Amino acid sequence: MPSFRPSRRLALSPVALAATLATLSAASASAQTAPADAAKNQLETVTVTGIRASLESALNAKRQDKGIVDVIKSEDIAKFPDTNLAESLQRVPGVVIDRDAGEGRNITVRGLGADFTRVRINGIEALATTGGTDSSGGANRSRGFDFNVFAAELFNSLTVRKSNQADIDEGSLGATVDLQAARPFDLKKFVATASLKGRYNDLIGKTDPRAAFLVSNTFANNTFGVLVSGALSKRRLYEEGFSTVRWDNGASSGGWCAPGTGNCGTGGVASIPSSLPPAKLPATADNLATYNTASSANNFHPRLPRYGRLTHDQDRVGLTGSVQWRPADTTTVSLDLLYSKLKATRQEDFLEAISFSRTAAQGGKPQTSVVESQYDANGALLYGKYNGVDVRAESRYDELSTTFTQPTLTVEHEFTDTLRAQVKLGRAESKFRNPVQTTTTLDALNVNGYAIDFRGNDRLPVISYPFDVTSASGPLQIVGVPVATSGTQATTVTNATTSEIRIRPQGANNRNDVAQIDLTWEPMDNFLLKGGVQHKRYKFDTYEFRRINQNDTIFAPASTAGLTTTLTGFGKGLSLPGGVATSWVIPDLKAIVAAYDIYCNCLKSGPVGGPGDFTLSSTTNGNARGNNRAVQETDQGGYLMAEFTRRPFGIKVDGNVGVRYVTTEQIATGYQSIGGGTEVTTVNKYSDTLPALNLAATVAPDVILRFAAAKAMARPQLGNLNPGGSIATTGTLSITAGNPYLKPFRAKTFDFSAEWYHDRNGFIGLGLFQKNIDTYIQSLRTNIAFKDSGLPLSLLPSNFTGDEIFQYTTPINTPGGKLKGFEINFQQPFNFLPGWGKNFGVLLNYTKVQSKITYLVSPTSNSVIVDDLINMSPTSANGTLYYDDGTFSARVSLSKRSSFLTRVPGQNNNDVEGKNGTKNVDLSLSYKVTPNLDLTLEGVNLTNEANDQFISRARNSSVVYHVTGREYLIGARYKF
Repeated sequence: MPSFRPSRRLALSPVALAATLATLSAASASAQTAPADAAKNQLETVTVTGIRASLESALNAKRQDKGIVDVIKSEDIAKFPDTNLAESLQRVPGVVIDRDAGEGRNITVRGLGADFTRVRINGIEALATTGGTDSSGGANRSRGFDFNVFAAELFNSLTVRKSNQADIDEGSLGATVDLQAARPFDLKKFVATASLKGRYNDLIGKTDPRAAFLVSNTFANNTFGVLVSGALSKRRLYEEGFSTVRWDNGASSGGWCAPGTGNCGTGGVASIPSSLPPAKLPATADNLATYNTASSANNFHPRLPRYGRLTHDQDRVGLTGSVQWRPADTTTVSLDLLYSKLKATRQEDFLEAISFSRTAAQGGKPQTSVVESQYDANGALLYGKYNGVDVRAESRYDELSTTFTQPTLTVEHEFTDTLRAQVKLGRAESKFRNPVQTTTTLDALNVNGYAIDFRGNDRLPVISYPFDVTSASGPLQIVGVPVATSGTQATTVTNATTSEIRIRPQGANNRNDVAQIDLTWEPMDNFLLKGGVQHKRYKFDTYEFRRINQNDTIFAPASTAGLTTTLTGFGKGLSLPGGVATSWVIPDLKAIVAAYDIYCNCLKSGPVGGPGDFTLSSTTNGNARGNNRAVQETDQGGYLMAEFTRRPFGIKVDGNVGVRYVTTEQIATGYQSIGGGTEVTTVNKYSDTLPALNLAATVAPDVILRFAAAKAMARPQLGNLNPGGSIATTGTLSITAGNPYLKPFRAKTFDFSAEWYHDRNGFIGLGLFQKNIDTYIQSLRTNIAFKDSGLPLSLLPSNFTGDEIFQYTTPINTPGGKLKGFEINFQQPFNFLPGWGKNFGVLLNYTKVQSKITYLVSPTSNSVIVDDLINMSPTSANGTLYYDDGTFSARVSLSKRSSFLTRVPGQNNNDVEGKNGTKNVDLSLSYKVTPNLDLTLEGVNLTNEANDQFISRARNSSVVYHVTGREYLIGARYKF
């Protein structure tokens, strides 16, 4: 049996190499059966293009890999099948995505979320993060990769590696995703292409441009090549809908105002009549019964019921460059450069009631009387009418940007025909900046007659306001803290919430430095040894500033005139019930900035820390301190792996077996509250030995059985490693902090798959998988001596010895659980049909995952919740119907994901929080006018699928119900 090690003289690109290997392998297998089969294989080498070409290339790559992988290939240079990388990845069995602003942002693979998936770009581990809405996770300070940073046109290949092997660096329990940009030696000739599209969103009613280009050429007899590509796009859209910021029960926040005589509490000031506590309802039998029902701990209401519009404006620019040089047949040098810039603004405008989530000190729920109420049998509010409700028009404005850069140098050299080496150096750096995050409010205090009605629609209730919410001279005004004429200037109004100006600039940095050397020795045909060493240094830091006036209060302006504007035209894509406000008055940020000079970072008037102080602080600020932290990880690893082809019992078995050893040193920095912000730095070290086995048995010419087993690890979430927190050294001794001494997530993984490549583009596959997660991470309270906490004794008062017992609340390692499931993958061209029917085909896949984790409900009790792994959809499915005759091609795709959990236990007396299932439909059409010119039409999110978040398994109460509209792209692509 001859060796299939590629000759250096073939000068094949990775894509061409995969296709060549597939052809050689098929020919070799056929030669051992019958000459007729060999002739058949020769006929099957007819060149195809378009959708069928990309499917064939992807199947060849999957078939030839010794591990368990799925591959997506570009149909042609700069022509990826989706507008977003995450949305392309969701076509892979077992991969589901989470969206932000209607666009794929993160992925979950086989039930394991973004923190458990590693991403490599051009062979170098990378982490790109950006900012999102609060309901989608806000600014990404985790290990999860934000795919929306990049334009899809920058890459021509995506590979999802579901099984581990020793030469793939550690850090993943879910999958390793490889993104590969094009190189000039892939093309081996002059290629130039450009595309231009217009994107129309039917909710905002605007059209935006999207463009891409690629130029590549090789010189000096294909020994030197240069490639440059770029993509730019603008995307403007509305995100509209209803949200609640969670639900809570009747007893929360101090409970409702009980019927009786007098007022609902005390507080307020005479100069702001609306701040004075309202009168109680009379203590009639009906009022008392309504109050008692609403006060039940089993009955729940929304905390901040609100309708809102988010206006997104995004600009994305991406560039790649690749220079390759082959100074000799034995040496190839590649320099790959990647740059991406995502700039965005986001305006969030809400009309909301804030009383239901606030305490008496904020003039909240204890000042609110329940006039009428109805509850479902499961405890969900159906209808409520209330007095003493604080109504707010809230506007938040963000400026956000992510800049990603990555240079990668790869040198490949063959010392002999049997010994070769590869050296790879690279740095992937992501800088997220949110220099402006400003919230302003208009407020109407203690309004009587506010009502909310879910009886017609549990996602889109009718909210009634007893005043004109569109009037600039109505109750919604800037309610400021009165200026003291004598004595001490108050920072707030007692037992009331006045208007606010919040200023919260922030950012995060991620940097991966990688250096690795790999050696490959092939002492005989069908057997080789690989070994290598790797040095990685990962640096993460995040910062945030807030006003030193941590109540964010302001003085009243001389006049509200000119400080407001009006939102109009709300609800176009929602089918709102009658009576819902479609316009309301909102703060005018530009006018407020000018009137208050809020960005001066200075004391404008009054005392330090008062309503007129716009000075910002960070580590000394109790509200901002937790987001000022850093982690540095230095990983030293090495591996040894054997690859082989053997024929036991006449069955061809390809495989690899090896072991990887890695040591991790983590240096974590955070800030404790003592001394107004004391820096704490801790060091933790651990090591892992990670064996891995992959086997692929060709039991018939077109049937492959695969088995994989490995030990895997994923490092703890970055937020949990924060050594900062708070320490109480009076009263109950307590520590609340992260845990920089967490062990990584560790698991034993097992995979089995059966694959039948029954046609050129035909495939049927069944995959079984199980991950025995040995360690998980949850928060728990324990009683330990301070000296055993790992924190320095210098944080304690001088009379403490360190032997004192503290209540320590922190993330800890807990037992995990089993995750298991299966995937079914079916790919079938309809070439058995007559005429034009043979140009159709389908791609179908279905995944089912099971996992039960025991979650601690409270750190002080033995109560537990047994439920699904966070971010795991128990079922997911994808289907694509395509047509491709070489001139006209079309595809329509459906992606379905079942509901999943995002937090266990849930907040505010709820068991869980999560997202309901989604069904997304996309369409793509392409017509080849000439061999060089294609016209395209695409439809994205054709069903206007909602982002539907819930709280409580039993109630499925709405937390977010937002839509972003349908998008249509029409364009042209020219290949020179």
